[in-house]
Order: sequence, then structure tokens, then C-alpha cells
Amino acid sequence: MKYKILFLLILPLAIAITFAAEEPKDADMFGFTPSRNMVSNETGLVEKWDIKSGENVKWSAKIGSQTYGGPTVAAGKVFVGTNNEALKNPKLSGDRGVVMAFDAKDGKFLWQQANAKLSAGRVNDWPLQGVCSTPTVVGDRLYYVSNRAELVALDTEGFLDGENDGPFTGETDKSDIDADVVWTYDMIGELDVFPHNLAASSPLVVGDLVFVTTGNGVDEGHVNIPSPAAPSFIAVNRLTGKLVWEDKSPGENILHGQWSSPSYGVVNGRKEVHFAGGNGWVYAFEPETGKPIWKFDANPKDAVWELGGSGTRNYIIAAPVFFDNKVFIGVGQDPEHGEAPGHLWAIDATKTGDVTESGKIWHLGDKDFNRTLSSVAIHNDLVYASDLSGDVYCLDLKTGKPYWKYEAYAAIWGSPMVADGKVYIGDEDGDVAILREGKKLEVIAEINMGGAVYTTVHPKNGTLYIATREILYAIGKK
Repeated sequence: MKYKILFLLILPLAIAITFAAEEPKDADMFGFTPSRNMVSNETGLVEKWDIKSGENVKWSAKIGSQTYGGPTVAAGKVFVGTNNEALKNPKLSGDRGVVMAFDAKDGKFLWQQANAKLSAGRVNDWPLQGVCSTPTVVGDRLYYVSNRAELVALDTEGFLDGENDGPFTGETDKSDIDADVVWTYDMIGELDVFPHNLAASSPLVVGDLVFVTTGNGVDEGHVNIPSPAAPSFIAVNRLTGKLVWEDKSPGENILHGQWSSPSYGVVNGRKEVHFAGGNGWVYAFEPETGKPIWKFDANPKDAVWELGGSGTRNYIIAAPVFFDNKVFIGVGQDPEHGEAPGHLWAIDATKTGDVTESGKIWHLGDKDFNRTLSSVAIHNDLVYASDLSGDVYCLDLKTGKPYWKYEAYAAIWGSPMVADGKVYIGDEDGDVAILREGKKLEVIAEINMGGAVYTTVHPKNGTLYIATREILYAIGKK
């Protein structure tokens, strides 16, 4: 295969949990905030650059040969998930999943965490896919899900600060270019999780809790679920690495794999975390306890799953986006299953129980929207969405009415990013389209990056950080 997708048992609390929605000053994650809304307040972003001449290219850095995780920017550094093909440490050679850290000012390589592959092989840890989890940074801690289905906490300084932060202190590699592991939580060893092809969730951090999708899925035959009782969604204390609660939904109803990332919102004072399951349902839980609040089937009643993805029922790879007491989500499948009709939903998050019927606000689907891997961006009463077929849509927030559609003519894996009055979106042909924000389609530019762009364009501190398959770019005024 050419590419693979990046893609209630309550336990006693070991220590008291602080749970608040306030974001630390130095934090970054997939979608910027726990809502996962792909909107940035950055201004002064460039609309023109050239990677060949170097115009408006601050710096570039070699990463791996396949890059799906990141970038995120915090603590003066840029973090990205990739593979080990741009070998940084000769002692750690071979196929590995890697998180790299670069200096945000000049792109200097600082340190890396290089995870060995799982011995089970491609069924749990697909070759050369690296780390597909976009790192989350809060203060001096970085969280990501490794190719080994471990939730990992790292010190953002690595060993450059001369200290070995704990409780984990068993690193065998402690040079200046090695990561300082604070703790790890092995979801296979501790929870009997069976990730299909790869664990890829991007961690959600709110207060002292970190939430991830475990990746539990089917076996290599794509029919049997080896661990139906293993959790699909967990909450871990981000300070200690101890499990707080777990939920096994959808259990025996997993269709393939589970690669979505969770989101968070406050609905009329009620806190919710949102998990998109491998059965095509969206679930909401109480963050502190894991108590279920509501669930929604994001497929029509007559949708049918067929092996290989040829049916009409889809699962979910995109992250649910919370906005104004609503959750927005599109369904999709492994890109290798091809293009096909999909569905984009606006869900009322104020209700409880099974809200499949009562929670529908609007729906775009069938011939109007295809399978997607992408999360939406919502700004100024408009929803920007994209699908795997290479279409970008501008929709009315209240009704879902389409205002325009932009055709990239190449597969889109990343999400539209709204910033500085513009919509940025990359595609598999390596083009980044810059569209004017608003109800009328205006193409500002289409700029080729020299390699496929599977990640989401990430604006931070007046700079656009763009990861192609092999190169990380910092784009902005020099």
C-alpha cells in the first residue's frame, strides 16, 4: 500500500483533578484550542511566497519522508510528527516513529523522540508512517500518541536543560538531541488495546486531564475485533500519567480503525468532551467522570457497512468541532477506500441521550459532500469544510446552505485553516490554496510546496508553518 491513514469503567482518582477551560499562556494543539475550531487570530500573514527563490521563506528543515503529525508551535519551538528517514541520530537508525523539535526562530534542529516499531508489524504499526499524532503542548510539557500506541509526555526542553524530568527516568539516550520522557502510558500493555494499522489521535488537554482515542480496531483480516472490551476513549492525569477513566464505546461495533481526535466544549455551563467512534457515532461525556451525556449516529438510517469500505456507512476520522453549543462533524474512511458520498452534520449539543433524530440541525450529504478526513473551521457565521475529493466548501452556519465550492483537483487530508481574513488549505499535489474569507469565492493564490501537504497549515506568531511530506517550512516576512 502506498500510504496509510494518519490518521464505563470509572477508576478511583489517584490525586485531585483540576479541571478548567482556561488555556495556559504557552500552549498549542491541533486546532489551537480544545474546541478544535480551525480558526486563528493571527494577522499580517503573507499571501505570496516561493520555495525556489526563497521569497518569504524564513527557513526550511528536513523532516522525514512521510509526515502527518503537526506542526504545533510553543515554548519557542516547532514540533512535528514524522518518520525516521531524515536520520538525525545515527544510533537510532531504521524505521521509527519520530517527534522532532526545531527552533522557531531559525529552524535549527533541537531534539527528537524516536520510537521503535511494534513487533506485530503492519497490523498495529504500519511501516514508514511515523508519528501521525499532532503534538499538544501545555507549558513545558508535550503530549502525543506514539506509533506504539503509547500516550507520551515529554519535557519541551529535552535534555538541553541538563535535567532529567520524571517520574520516568529510564531513558537510554540522553544526549542533547534526545527527548526527555516525563511519563508514558502504554495503551496496549495496560488496556489490551489493539490498534488497527496505527494509533494516531492528537491529544486533547483541558485542565489536568489529557484525552485520547486509543485506536482500538479490527485485525488484519478486517473482520474480527481482537479486543472488543478494550477502551476506545480514555482520560489520563497529565501530571502523573495515571488513568482516570475509560470508555469502550463502540465495543463490538468498530467497523475498521479509530483515528479521530477528541474535542471539548461548555454547553450552557455543562462541560463535555466529544469522541468520534469507529462505528460512525459521535459521543459526549462528562470530562471529570466519563459519564455519557449524548450520542449521535452520523450516518443515515439505511447506511450499510461493507468490507473494504464500498458500502454507504462510514466511520469518522475528522475531529468533532465545538462551536456555539453545537458539534460539527463529517464522516469518512481510510483514503485507500476511495472517494464516495459522505455526510457533514451540525448537531445540537444541548440535549441528552440518543440525539440522532432530535439533535439534527442541518445536514449536507449524498451528492453534495463526499467522505472527509478534515475538521471544519467556523468564523463570521460561515463554516469552511473540505472533503477527500479535493473540494472546499463555504456554508451558512445556521442552515448549512452552500455559498461556494472551490475545487483543488487533488485529495485533501488536512483541514481548512481560517486566519487573517483568508482560508489556507493544502492538498496531495503539494499546492496550498489561499482563498478570501467570505460568501464569495475569491482565489488569492495557489502555491506549490514541492511535496504533498497532508497536514493542516498552522499560523503562529505571524508565521505560517507548513509541513510537506519531507520538509517543514516557516513562511512569513523576513
